[in-house]
Amino acid sequence: MLIAVTAVTVRSDAAGLGEQRPKREFEFVRLLYTDPGAWEFRDCSCSVDWPEAEFFFGRGVSRLTRIEVDGESRLLSLDDDAIFNFPWLYAVEVGHWRLTDYEVERLREYLLRGGFLMVDDFHGSDEWLGFADSMSRVFPDRPMVDIADASEILHVVYDVDERIQVPGIVALENGRTWEDDGVVPTWRGIYDDQGRLMVVINHNMDLGDAWEHADTPGYPQEMTTLALHFAVNYVIYAMTH
Repeated sequence: MLIAVTAVTVRSDAAGLGEQRPKREFEFVRLLYTDPGAWEFRDCSCSVDWPEAEFFFGRGVSRLTRIEVDGESRLLSLDDDAIFNFPWLYAVEVGHWRLTDYEVERLREYLLRGGFLMVDDFHGSDEWLGFADSMSRVFPDRPMVDIADASEILHVVYDVDERIQVPGIVALENGRTWEDDGVVPTWRGIYDDQGRLMVVINHNMDLGDAWEHADTPGYPQEMTTLALHFAVNYVIYAMTH
């Protein structure tokens, strides 16, 4: 199935949105966030699977849709006004993020103005608490709820009816699909007042690894296929809502 859409820009009343603007209909933007244990980008949990995950993600979305996907990923932090030029952000290992008050304010603004955030590759109860601590400051009045089977985001292009755990390759090589105590995968979200999904939360799974290892012998094809179906649905949803 080939899908054609028109990209949207996140609404903003701020002057000077930064010099970075989309070159194609869709650009993969990886969110840079505060990680107390990091001294530089490569030390940051936010850099995991970069840039290979983006590369294979872009190839997959280009093949499965008519969206013009830029082959290069962008790295943007929440203090960069350019984030308002892009409707889709991706953040990994969010169990380790510790958002500052300013980052909390900016992420709330971005999402309420029409932005979409996908979080991925965090596992177990401890990392959930680390993620939830910051996210509850972003939206203290909005719950993180399970995404229902009938939700539009699971059917906007592909009908994702079987939600199996998509593992990281290291866990898979060790003969399991989970990490830490994250045995049960969950798909949760945060909605705005109009019922639009602003944040999609992939907990106890690693879609980024499934994209990255699309060509790796031994990584199950059905899991890569499922991860790409999620990717296409998320992108189409973010660009049309």
